[in-house]
Amino acid sequence: MNASAPVFIDVDGAEIAVRQAPGAAPGVVWLGGYKSDMLGTKAEALSAWTASEGRAYLRHDYSGHGESGGEFADGTISKWLAESLAVLRSFSKGKQILVGSSMGAWIALRMVQELRKAGDDRVAGLVLLAPAPDFTAELIEPVLTKAQKRDLSKKGFFAEPSDYSDEPYIYTRALIEDGRANRVMTGPIDTHCPVHILQGLADPDVPSGHALKLAALLPSDDVTLSLIPDGDHRLSRPEDLDLLKRAVGDMVRRVG
Repeated sequence: MNASAPVFIDVDGAEIAVRQAPGAAPGVVWLGGYKSDMLGTKAEALSAWTASEGRAYLRHDYSGHGESGGEFADGTISKWLAESLAVLRSFSKGKQILVGSSMGAWIALRMVQELRKAGDDRVAGLVLLAPAPDFTAELIEPVLTKAQKRDLSKKGFFAEPSDYSDEPYIYTRALIEDGRANRVMTGPIDTHCPVHILQGLADPDVPSGHALKLAALLPSDDVTLSLIPDGDHRLSRPEDLDLLKRAVGDMVRRVG
């Protein structure tokens, strides 16, 4: 589908691209993954679904991603979190459901923490796909090779081939160090809202055990964990998209 042109908001000197569709509350907010953008398959599927439902929909590109300004290599969880909070506060009204994919799930969990700290309870539900909170500390640091550690020390980054892009993924020392300061899986996580996790059991990037660990850290909340036997990390097949739309629709009904 042809998406409308984005509007831009300046956040700490970076021009952040935003797309907003008006509609009923609770609104749906899309938070993409590492090096993904807001015109990806899942984000577009949710755009079509929210439009058909007459529901508000908000999405943006982190700095260094998609149509936003800034350099990807300058990004950190703290930076992308600040941008996401600024977009939410500037463009949303009323209750919202955050839908976070991979790294976007980490951003979503941190957003809830920061919003609650500020006395803002607008997040009414979370839908997390192949969630990768704390991925720098939990999934990258433990398996760094000597060569990668050397590159981090000498060059400040290391590069890895990507299955999802022609360009390699860049992981910087700043990203990894900042990731430690944003960890959420160090103890019980109080989201104060229902959470639905969708996880593929054939995910080569974020193992299903990571989603199980996350679910176990959400003891005080209403948590649903849907395991997809042949689902990969993208979760972008037609049947995956149908499951995503059902999960968001169920969450809308539960919290609306």
